[in-house]
Amino acid sequence: MKKNLEHIRHSLAHLLAAAALEKFPKAKLGIGPAIENGFYYDFKFPHPLTPKDLRKLKKTMRELIKRRLTFVGKKVTPVEARKLFKNQPFKLDLIKEFVKEKKQLKAYKTGDAFIDLCRGGHVKNAGEIDPDAFMLDRIAGAYWRGDEKKPMLTRIYGLAFNTKKELDAHLKMRGEAEKRDHRKLGKSLDLFIFAEEVGSGLPLFTEKGATVRRELEHFIIEEEIKRGYHHVYTPDIARVKLYEISGHYPYFKDSMYPVMQVDEDKLVLRPMSCPHHFMLYKNRPKSYKELPLKIAEVAKLYRYEKSGELTGLMRVRSFCLADSHIFCRKEQTVNVVKDVIDLINFTAQKLGLTKGKDYWFRLSLGNRANKKKYYDSPKNWVLGERVLRQVLKETKAPYVEAKDEAAFYGPKIDIQMRNINGKEDTAFTVQYDFCLPARFKLEYINEKGKLEQPVVIHRSSIGAIERTMAFLIEHYAGNFPVWLAPIQATVLAVSRKQKRYAEKVCDALKEHGVRVELTSSDETLGKRVRNAELQKIPYILTVGEKEVKAKTVSVRERHKKTTNVLSVEIFLKKLLKEITEKTSR
Repeated sequence: MKKNLEHIRHSLAHLLAAAALEKFPKAKLGIGPAIENGFYYDFKFPHPLTPKDLRKLKKTMRELIKRRLTFVGKKVTPVEARKLFKNQPFKLDLIKEFVKEKKQLKAYKTGDAFIDLCRGGHVKNAGEIDPDAFMLDRIAGAYWRGDEKKPMLTRIYGLAFNTKKELDAHLKMRGEAEKRDHRKLGKSLDLFIFAEEVGSGLPLFTEKGATVRRELEHFIIEEEIKRGYHHVYTPDIARVKLYEISGHYPYFKDSMYPVMQVDEDKLVLRPMSCPHHFMLYKNRPKSYKELPLKIAEVAKLYRYEKSGELTGLMRVRSFCLADSHIFCRKEQTVNVVKDVIDLINFTAQKLGLTKGKDYWFRLSLGNRANKKKYYDSPKNWVLGERVLRQVLKETKAPYVEAKDEAAFYGPKIDIQMRNINGKEDTAFTVQYDFCLPARFKLEYINEKGKLEQPVVIHRSSIGAIERTMAFLIEHYAGNFPVWLAPIQATVLAVSRKQKRYAEKVCDALKEHGVRVELTSSDETLGKRVRNAELQKIPYILTVGEKEVKAKTVSVRERHKKTTNVLSVEIFLKKLLKEITEKTSR
């Protein structure tokens, strides 16, 4: 986001608040930051807003822009701030929070129309804003401070750019993005659902959706076993004591599910699998000759995500993580991390993703001064960050550095992607851990017969299956490559006379593991073809009298209008090659 554009967006948030107070004097103000592509402001209104209200607010904002209102800030004391916002409970809440955190308070005046508690970042006057380059986009609900235990506010989102041309281009791009929204495609392609009776953030996969995730799981398990990983199964729950030892419990307590009292034990649904894998490592003494030891699992995990953050499959409360913990010596860490990056690049390539375009790397660093958030071991932090940075440079990975984004137990490499709405999320991760081996007293016998502590590399090769599915649905707009497609081919008999031959074609494909369906001939051929296209099936095979006589099939590939007449054997050979090689076209 350009600095000047960020200032424009932040200024528009203030103008929105000014317009809202003019129309609804009793409105209570939340916060109004600049965000990617625009801005928002949270309000508590005396009654629900309507689209007509948004149009009136935009009109008032334009009038304020014409007045060329200036933005002037000054420092204020807590007493002054409380007087300024005595009728604004949410502002008073912020003031209390800022005073507690010893943050400087500042108030910004927008001409004579508005004053807000704000740290700054505005245009000099509203005349710098193009009145045709912004719009009030939509209304949503948002809990105050993102806490569902606090009041629900009305959030008004706005879009803002430097010029109208840029705004129009964004709206056009967003229209295309909406067609790729995995939530809409998941419903139309019958992949997954959410049910109120089951609970928020708990996806239910249909047969077709289950097929896609099963292919992803089989793919990564088989590839990891080829690369020397030991795949295991561990329980979905554990004693709270396990997470107290790891240190996860204080850090993750708010995102874990409530503790269950069972007999004399306190149990909890696991938010991660590392402590379970540590127990497997500790099962018997280990020799240096066994390292690096790679323990892996497609692990079912549970995390309490706030309801306002739940987004289709992107962010859920129950998910499967392709997880692994590699136990190694310090001198092995560079090669171990290189091997992990190689696996991630291989996986991404097979999924049809391009490095630098569809995904990139972020080196997430710690903060030595923040001993409350991060494990206190400065030398190990330096070593861990040096190792990860070295690997990123030697593998020529496109990366950025991000301070204060590390795990509490060590630095990490996050592999980042964007969804179709532009939001950036972590897809895969590689973490350097020098903390938990100490807490769990993990050891191995070195070549001198003495005990040493290993380093643990936490990594996820394909990420959370649910989130990866969401990325892939949007990346392909539902047009999965053949190896992932729930239905790989459909056979259409022109009439009932060809039904027996069509069944034989289906059987021949099924014998080789192809996911194929035979559609009823009760509907017209044109309608059946359209239905197959809507379901984004890769291959449509049509059989009529000519095909029956010649023992062939008329093959139409997805998105192509032309057809090719092939023998069943040749088509099957072509199809199996695509499936086996996992081509991503």
